[in-house]
Amino acid sequence: MHSITRSLLRAFTGSACWSPVKPNTVTLAAARCYPSCHHGVQFFKCPRQEQRYRNLVQRYRRKLRGAYNKYSDIPDNTVVIGDRMCIQGRSHAYIEDGGTIYRCLHGRPGVSEPEKVLSIAWLRGGEEEEEDEEEGTLQRVRLSPGEHLLAATVKTPHQEESRCIVVRLVDVTLPHRPLLILDNVFSFEWASDNTLFFSKQEGLKCQTVYRLDLTEEGVRNTLVYEEHDPEFFVEVGRSSDGQLLTLNCTSKSSSEVRILLSSAPDHAPALVQPRQPGLVYYVEHARGELYILANTGPGQEYQLLRTPACSPSMRSWVPVFTPATGWAVRDMELLQDHCLFTLRHPSGRLHLETVSLEDPNCVSSLELPSWACAFESRRSSLAGQRSVRFLLSSPVIPPSAHAYSPSSPHLLLTEHDQDLPQQDCHTTRLQAPSQDGTMVPITLLHRPPLADLRAVPMLVHVYGAYGLELNMAFSPDKRLLLERGWALAYCHVRLKKAERPPPSLSLWSCPPIVYCTTSPSSHLGSVHMMIIFRQAPFLDVLGTMQDPSLPLTVEERGEWGDPLSSPQHRDNIATYCPCCNITPQRYPSMLITAYREDCRVPVSGVEKYVARLRAAVHTHSSVSMPRSVLWTSPLQTGKPEPDTHIVLDLQPGGDHFGPEDFELSLYCKTDRLPARGAGPGPDRWTRGTPRLKKAAAISRGSPVLMADCLSRVVCF
Repeated sequence: MHSITRSLLRAFTGSACWSPVKPNTVTLAAARCYPSCHHGVQFFKCPRQEQRYRNLVQRYRRKLRGAYNKYSDIPDNTVVIGDRMCIQGRSHAYIEDGGTIYRCLHGRPGVSEPEKVLSIAWLRGGEEEEEDEEEGTLQRVRLSPGEHLLAATVKTPHQEESRCIVVRLVDVTLPHRPLLILDNVFSFEWASDNTLFFSKQEGLKCQTVYRLDLTEEGVRNTLVYEEHDPEFFVEVGRSSDGQLLTLNCTSKSSSEVRILLSSAPDHAPALVQPRQPGLVYYVEHARGELYILANTGPGQEYQLLRTPACSPSMRSWVPVFTPATGWAVRDMELLQDHCLFTLRHPSGRLHLETVSLEDPNCVSSLELPSWACAFESRRSSLAGQRSVRFLLSSPVIPPSAHAYSPSSPHLLLTEHDQDLPQQDCHTTRLQAPSQDGTMVPITLLHRPPLADLRAVPMLVHVYGAYGLELNMAFSPDKRLLLERGWALAYCHVRLKKAERPPPSLSLWSCPPIVYCTTSPSSHLGSVHMMIIFRQAPFLDVLGTMQDPSLPLTVEERGEWGDPLSSPQHRDNIATYCPCCNITPQRYPSMLITAYREDCRVPVSGVEKYVARLRAAVHTHSSVSMPRSVLWTSPLQTGKPEPDTHIVLDLQPGGDHFGPEDFELSLYCKTDRLPARGAGPGPDRWTRGTPRLKKAAAISRGSPVLMADCLSRVVCF
């Protein structure tokens, strides 16, 4: 169980690499960066204003580019190949750099000449990468057990499916050439040096597993498993000790695992526990037994169980470790004699909990540093490890590499040359009641003292779908905001599927919660939600779930419900569907980014939401009191009502998570990056992009930007 979070996200979170920025410009990006208007919203009243906008964008793009270059050499686990982009084989170390994998002899990294063994340029038939062409990014890399072959999947821009490159490492003539290239591969694992198991992806579905046999007679593909339930997604995994391969079938509400011995890949997979509604479990192997992480604990939280490999069904499961009430399991790593859990305390603090496999009653706990908000384990390619390596980070603190062994009570920093900036940032964890009394955990990242946060602008992040947590890994643009005087707030709205509230609970109430909690003397009138950023949001839930022809409607019934067969589900969805809850009232300004070919979130639903919202804003403004009259709203009282602008930024392509190309992502981030002026005053902070200047109005209260992450994330 290398990462529960990674299993949930299923590697669909495409992001830009933090490699040094190339000096070339991208014509397409430039064309997308200087709009005069966005779907009926005019930004510039005169050429002088447009030129000022261009100057501001260039200025902040330089700052953002500098921030990414500054942190280009930090540890990264973008490619799942082990310790700091390096996988240790029997005789070589393999290192990834810029889409190319090199290897060098053990113990001689600076002496032996690195040998190029794989390049993503092979996908287009080239030998070297061209600087002006984006090839793709490596997703997963695996060495065969005897280090005879290496396989890697490559994700290319604007495509959902990945391609897998297989290269031979022994008895070859240099330079290396691809042995074969497989299309539409999602996950894969080696069973032996000549047997590869992989799951095949078609669009957003992955329901077949094949065995690839590399023999002297040639290559042979054999169908091993086929899933017939459209709600389930299939992927291939491998146990930490390398003894088992797992075929994991997962839906939004249940799972089912089949196992087979790596030493007997031609045998039929054995079923562990048949799927049943509400049961989600994962399987590991150690010491001849199966260790199962399942949501069978109190409140359907995860707990560790074990069972004999010869009797794997649920009736034989014996509890080994159950976290305390309120604690959540974020990750699990099985070592040789111990099981290491990463737990999140109800307050938000991360802890390491070590459980002895010989004596489960022997449990030790280690609290991670208070600034640590994100934990990412570094998978080792060697079985029987006695320690674990991982990265700790926060949105404003770069990742630092650490190691921990159950034999030592201390956390070890494995890379001492890093200058961590955590000393100039406060990490404050709070809990505040929402409108219905539900306690919402909040993480604040700020430089000023807590009592002074009313005087600084704040970017608030909210997420509440799929049972997933907010992404709190390091981001250079978040660090730039902090350095320019911003505070960052993360509201952890963790909602169960049957408890989805109206949008007002999960979104609109969070900024008042933050400010009234950080400043006891404050009141809702001091909070002005200035603008909301919504990146590829899922806004027409009811309409989408009533159209089974769309790609994810059937697969996500376990998450949202089935309004076609259940009137109760339909009524429940209608209570929280954003499109169904628009009324003439005061709304904050919004910048909504969508992609024309996004197969996860239909653009028609976004356009429907924008049209209804603009109509409601127009109706409200036409019947409301004059601007000079003081007004009252849930967010602000006693101030003139500012203008509301609903901006739809409709981009080409299907990049649901944003462009994978670094230059394109830099332009998009610059468009959304708010900047704060150097001097004091309520109007200084809005000196950012014109989208902010035109979509937001000046307030004497505390300005708030909302990063609404209610996107339709694929989470199989």
